[in-house]
Amino acid sequence: MSIRIDKWLWAARFYKMRSLATEAAKGGHISVNDVRCKASKLVQVGDQVFIQKEQETFTVVVTGLAGKRGSAKIAQGLYDETPESIKYREDLSEQHKFATYFAPSPDKRPDKRDRRKISQLKRR
Repeated sequence: MSIRIDKWLWAARFYKMRSLATEAAKGGHISVNDVRCKASKLVQVGDQVFIQKEQETFTVVVTGLAGKRGSAKIAQGLYDETPESIKYREDLSEQHKFATYFAPSPDKRPDKRDRRKISQLKRR
């Protein structure tokens, strides 16, 4: 048995709408068994799917097929994420955490005096 990749991505809750899953496949953000695919590509149990969604990337193995969108618990049973993918996403979130920790953030909006100083610096 097999099912379209866009329908499976929607049922597995990687995308909120099936049209978004279709656009992701058309845009080349989805690969099945290391081959970029169209939205009509049929997936089977055991296929490895690579999903690039915004800043996150997932590498999952299909363990179940569903044509309907069910609860989150059922959706999580449709795939197993690879340990390398889990570790990569954890490392990436750690990097983002440190980047925001050490990045200077303004405590307040610039007032009139600060805006004048900023514009003077830009003119130089």
